Amino acid sequence: MKIVRSDEHRKHFPNGELHDGKLVRPFECPERVDYINAALDAAGLTDQVAPTPVEDALLAQVHDAGYLEFLRTAWDEWTALGHTADMIPSCLPTRRMNTHIPEHIDGKLGYYAFAAESSITNGTWEAAHAGASLARTAQQSVSNGASSAFALCRPPGHHASTDFFGGYCYLNNAAIAAQGFRNDGAERVAVLDVDFHHGNGTQDIFYGRNDVFFASLHGDPAHEFPYFLGYADEVGSGDGEGFTANYPLLPGTTFDVWLSALDQALERIADFGADALVVSLGVDTFEADPISSFKLSSDDFTTYGARLGAAGLPTVYVMEGGYAVEEIGTNAVNVLTGHVDAS
Repeated sequence: MKIVRSDEHRKHFPNGELHDGKLVRPFECPERVDYINAALDAAGLTDQVAPTPVEDALLAQVHDAGYLEFLRTAWDEWTALGHTADMIPSCLPTRRMNTHIPEHIDGKLGYYAFAAESSITNGTWEAAHAGASLARTAQQSVSNGASSAFALCRPPGHHASTDFFGGYCYLNNAAIAAQGFRNDGAERVAVLDVDFHHGNGTQDIFYGRNDVFFASLHGDPAHEFPYFLGYADEVGSGDGEGFTANYPLLPGTTFDVWLSALDQALERIADFGADALVVSLGVDTFEADPISSFKLSSDDFTTYGARLGAAGLPTVYVMEGGYAVEEIGTNAVNVLTGHVDAS
């Protein structure tokens, strides 16, 4: 398995996030990558590929031009007004509100956000762009003949859509990898999201398309973030009808129930006839994760990694969530070693 990683992620680390009505140290922190790197090295997963910058044209296939420009320039606009603290959206458009894009940076911030827990800092654009470059490099290595690759992206990406950020996500790394596969000749690509939280951004990006199949196993949005997408009746629209499959699962879901949903998703992917697979690898399904409620053990990650490897598809893993920081390396690498051993 090819490994693509970088230290550029350290440029993004907000001073705090809003959680349960308080400003707390962000759960999405740089140490997450440190623990994963240590576990990769200990497991001998060190076949490293140097990242190359993602093309602007590919970013523009996935994200709105105005949104990309906002991410590139937001911090400069913010600090030009004399602000020094992190950018946290304070006014978000909702039902029956005018959705013209404001000129003031406060208004732009709310327009391009969908949640208030994710802030923008001095290095957010650079870190997010580097993460997208990791995903693209991993995908290219698989398109060029590698059987699998792992992009150690931070910040994560699956909550970011064409024109909004949130859920710690700014650029959608999994969608960039999937579109990269299409650009490089794959006729059909599947994206499988195994993060505890629904990949609302990825679903939104591909919802009207029939060349990318999206499947997600996640906490039921009636109970869990992001709340407003991820229900079982969301199956795609227009040309994309039938090419989205959601498996919302209740709080306290055990591994046997979760694994049954995974098997259903893999069957749908096989029926789709995918030429390549992108896995949004969130390991916040772990039983001790502080902001999730599923009950997977560390050994369970090895088991389902073997399921993914046995699917026999050229596969890119893109790192998403996982906030039990001391265990994140073990859990993420267990999936990867399970995949390698089975394939």
